[in-house]
Amino acid sequence: MTQMATDTTAVDELGSRYQLSAADRCDSCGAQAYVRATMASGELLFCAHHGAKFKDKLQPDAVEWLDESAKLTAS
Repeated sequence: MTQMATDTTAVDELGSRYQLSAADRCDSCGAQAYVRATMASGELLFCAHHGAKFKDKLQPDAVEWLDESAKLTAS
């Protein structure tokens, strides 16, 4: 079952709030990560560009898909 999270926080296994930070970097290019894909085999972090690029391929198999790219356009 895939969980979708489009707000700026998600709840981890211990019930605490998880939020991507500036220290989280894209696994493809090293830019700041705004997307976290939790797969059965581990976690992938992507910038908004690479998150959108790989979304159709990865999201169906993801345990959780956290997309915080709305932070880029928030006022």
